[in-house]
Amino acid sequence: MQLFVNSNLNDTLKAELRQQLPANVTAIFRSELPKDDQQARFQAADIVMGNPPAAWFDQSLLNLKFWQLDSAGFDGYKNAQINAAVANMGDYFAWPCAETMVAGILAMYRRIPELALLQSRSEWVGAPIRDRTGLLRQKRVVILGTGTIGQAVRQMLTGFNCSVTMLARTDPKADLHTAEELKEVLPQTDIVVNCLPGMAAGFFSAELIGAMTASSIYANVGRGSTTDEPALISALQSGQLGGAVLDVTATEPLPTDSPLWGLPNVLLTQHTGGGQPNEDAGKLDQFLRNLPRFLAGEPLENAVELERGY
Repeated sequence: MQLFVNSNLNDTLKAELRQQLPANVTAIFRSELPKDDQQARFQAADIVMGNPPAAWFDQSLLNLKFWQLDSAGFDGYKNAQINAAVANMGDYFAWPCAETMVAGILAMYRRIPELALLQSRSEWVGAPIRDRTGLLRQKRVVILGTGTIGQAVRQMLTGFNCSVTMLARTDPKADLHTAEELKEVLPQTDIVVNCLPGMAAGFFSAELIGAMTASSIYANVGRGSTTDEPALISALQSGQLGGAVLDVTATEPLPTDSPLWGLPNVLLTQHTGGGQPNEDAGKLDQFLRNLPRFLAGEPLENAVELERGY
C-alpha cells in the first residue's frame, strides 16, 4: 500500500514514520517529489496523511481508502467525493485555541495591548488606565458551537465564575439552537466566542452583531467566513461593539488595507490559536494511532464525515 504524506515533516519525524510503518506500507513524501509529479502520486495513494490542495480532489480517487487530516477543520473539502475512511485531529487543537481566546479576552479587559504599546514607547500613563480596566470574572458568555474548542473554552471560563450559554444547531444538549434564539439573549451578553466551522458560513450576521452591546466583546476562533466582517468592522469603528479578538478573518493573510489592522479595540492573533510545542509530532502520533486501527478494520479515532462537516 502507498502512503502519500502531504504533511511537511522534518527529517526526524520522517525517519520515525518510516520506522513504524508496517512492511506492506510505503511512504511517499510530497516534499521529496518534483512539483509536477506530486498530484499524480497523491491520486495513486491508498492512504493519505495531511491536507492536500482541495483541487486535487476534483478527479476520482479510486485507490484512496484512509485519509488522516492534520487539522481539526475540513470545510474546504466539503465537496470532495471520496469513498474512504476519514479522520481529523479531534481535540488536539482545542486547548491551545481555547487558551488563545481566553488570553485575548483577558488582554482586552486588562488593557494589555495598550500597555504593551506604551511600553514600546517607554511611556508611563498608569493611573488613568486603571479606570478603564475590566474583569472577566462573572461575565455572561455565549459560545457558538459545542465541539471540542467550545467545550474547552467553557471549562476554562468556569474558573472565572462566568455564566456560559452554548449554541449549536443540532446538539440537543445546547441551550440555544437558532439565530433567532441567539438574538434574544445578545443584549444581555458580555462576550460571544465563535467556535463555528466553515459550514456555518455567514451565521454571525449584521443583525446579530447589531444586537450586541457597546461594552461587549466578540471573539472568533472558528472560521472568518462565519462572520459578516464588513458589519463587524462598522460596529467596531462606530463604538456599537466594544472590542474583538480575532484569530481568523474572512481573507487570510489579512489584506494590508483592512481596517482591522488599525482599530485599537481589535486584537488579531493571526490564526496562531492552535499553535503548540512539537505540533507536527502530535500530527504524526495521531496518524500512527489510527493507521493500525484502519488496517485492522477497527473504528478510527476522531472519524468524521466530510459532507456533514463533523
